[in-house]
Amino acid sequence: MREIVFDTETTGLDPASGDRMVEMGCVEMINRVPTGATYHAYYNPERDMPAAAEAVHGLSISFLETKPLFSAQVDELIAFLGDAPLVAHNAGFDFGFLNNELKLIGREPVDMGRMVDTVAIARKRHPGAKVSLDALCTRYGVDRSHRVKHGALLDAELLAQVYVELMGGRQIGLELAADSQNDSVVPTASARPTKASGPRREARPHTASEAELARHKKFLERIEKPIWSN
Repeated sequence: MREIVFDTETTGLDPASGDRMVEMGCVEMINRVPTGATYHAYYNPERDMPAAAEAVHGLSISFLETKPLFSAQVDELIAFLGDAPLVAHNAGFDFGFLNNELKLIGREPVDMGRMVDTVAIARKRHPGAKVSLDALCTRYGVDRSHRVKHGALLDAELLAQVYVELMGGRQIGLELAADSQNDSVVPTASARPTKASGPRREARPHTASEAELARHKKFLERIEKPIWSN
């Protein structure tokens, strides 16, 4: 099964009030094993960058002004996403910004039915525990030492590792991959169960009848110098 784990960075918290998406990072997974395929892009938000938001991700407006608009890169993004389920941490936030950008350029929104929210999964699996990405990385031993600030692709890569653990661990992904391969293998003749040809015969009773024993004795008497008599 193909899934896309993704993350976004934005100018704020609310697209309805004019906040925009400025970065998106995506990681492809097949049977919950990363394939190495990624998508990463920065977007010119056509507005200012509040200091509070810049403190989170470190993306300045002077840097983002040099990047293409979302509309110039949307086709590549949509092609990468395909029709796969989309996994995100607090997914409603990321879906809201992605669909707002699509709406602004007259494109169809992404179906919310494709959303997989790792916050909801983590809360169900670890009731009462902290479920931030940092907390889950610590719980599952995912190395985040290189995460100084938020970054969409880096966070998507970390989340992909956390997601695998939330869903049962890496071994589950490997088993899914093996099952997928086995489904396409045609058994060889030697691997298939064989079926005897011809009519089925009834099982013979354990002990011979008196008549059978008499016939057997008579047969043995006709054998000259049997080896068992030496």
